[in-house]
Amino acid sequence: MFEQATIAVQDEKTYAKLHSLLDAAFDARDVDVLLSRAAKSKFSIRSFEEVLNRGWLGKDAPALYNALPVSDQGLTRERYLRLVEKVPGDLRQKYFKAYAYYA
Repeated sequence: MFEQATIAVQDEKTYAKLHSLLDAAFDARDVDVLLSRAAKSKFSIRSFEEVLNRGWLGKDAPALYNALPVSDQGLTRERYLRLVEKVPGDLRQKYFKAYAYYA
């Protein structure tokens, strides 16, 4: 059976700050706003770098992300994608174009 290796976080303080911004963006009260922005911009919500660079995860998010070591950046991208996939089905259906793999 496959078991993913555990990667230790190197910069815990910056990592925690950035992940609190991710959690806030995917909060049940705010995720509708994030999905709406992605749908209006006509790109996939799975495009982490696009969402990050547009400042939709918070104005400090790009600087925090860039300050992280590469391994912590990878963990952050994985967490972001897990949060994207945990969005309730009704919102995923409402913002189908943001979830589609084609433009």
